[in-house]
Amino acid sequence: MALEAWLMDESDEDQRLPHHRNPKEFVPLSKLEEIGLLYWHLNPQNYENDEQLKKIREERGYNYMVCSLKDLLDLCPGKVQNYEEKLKNFFTEHIHGDEEICYCLEGSGYFDVRDKDDQWIRICIKEGDMIVLPAGIYHRFTLDTSNYVKLMRLFIGEPVWTAYNRPQEDHPARQSYIKNLFENSGVALEAH
Repeated sequence: MALEAWLMDESDEDQRLPHHRNPKEFVPLSKLEEIGLLYWHLNPQNYENDEQLKKIREERGYNYMVCSLKDLLDLCPGKVQNYEEKLKNFFTEHIHGDEEICYCLEGSGYFDVRDKDDQWIRICIKEGDMIVLPAGIYHRFTLDTSNYVKLMRLFIGEPVWTAYNRPQEDHPARQSYIKNLFENSGVALEAH
């Protein structure tokens, strides 16, 4: 199963809509790799015993895995207090000082990331998709019209989930990301 991504239109309609341009402009995985995004498709029915997930965690140093049922991000109306406010916060453009690692166990949603030209790329994540956003990349998250997603978060070390809203051009993670992005311009980064 391939990850779907596309360049977004400039519409202010409901953030949960696909926001395709007309005509649609799909973005290949190779372009996502160029901006530092990593992707795997795993078996979410066996995440507790998945050898592929275990291997990824070992290779990338993800030694903290939020995976107890109470710690999974189960995002939908009725399960999250102040649901609309939380969704609005997730959709505010921001960076993190560390990688953001999300594994979709159920449902679906959208991660939007900025490309080299500062255009939005919308990435549709579905059950089994695991993505890694590099530290310092501008991004945001929203649900799609199904209004449901269950995500597992992984971390290197203790969990830190601090969002720094744009602009953050002086943040060390942003400066490092920009430096790596343009030094590796045209060179595909390691991905799966």
